[in-house]
Amino acid sequence: MTKNIRLTLALIAAVVLVVSGLLAVNRTDEPRAATTAAGAIDPALLVREDSHRLSTAADGKVTLVEFLDFECESCAAAYPAVKQVLATYSDRITFVVRYFPIPSHPNAELAARTAQAAANQGRFHDMYTQLFDNQTRWGHKEQPQTDLFLGYARTLGLDMQRFQRDLDDPATAARVAKDKTDGEAVGVQGTPTFFLNGRQLTDLRTQDDLVAAIDAALAE
Repeated sequence: MTKNIRLTLALIAAVVLVVSGLLAVNRTDEPRAATTAAGAIDPALLVREDSHRLSTAADGKVTLVEFLDFECESCAAAYPAVKQVLATYSDRITFVVRYFPIPSHPNAELAARTAQAAANQGRFHDMYTQLFDNQTRWGHKEQPQTDLFLGYARTLGLDMQRFQRDLDDPATAARVAKDKTDGEAVGVQGTPTFFLNGRQLTDLRTQDDLVAAIDAALAE
């Protein structure tokens, strides 16, 4: 087999992994942070009081945290698995979403601010869904997709004056940046990155792997 053929096969395999919904990682240049001797992360850095929760378990036994980038194709590939996890486990786990926009994605930070501006009106989950359901329409465009995002806010029936004000508010950008700073502190190098009860899940390949990890945590 020639070198060119080997390279071509490798590229095809990489594309298949993403399209089939595997949890590939979009890397950044941030250094990896050290964990504790037990491999756990400071929970205060993983979940803040104002972190967005898509589900909440009354017993607090299992917490799954995802650092994501709304423009990340691998995050979009993981999105159906996340939806299924939320549907399956509902109130049995706490699922937390943290922002981690990748600098090479031109609208990632704007998308995160869009989600946060919606969150200020109690509609984070709805905007989260809008952004991922429509990612192929707005992702990887060099021009800011502000008008499209404003359209999503109108679709959700948000107060548009407040939404526009919050979208442009430096406090919203600071809120997004705070999540990313926490991600860097706990060793996030790309998206999506998942932590289950304070430990990073590093060997995820399919939805079944994620489900198995959650089931094991619930059984402990």
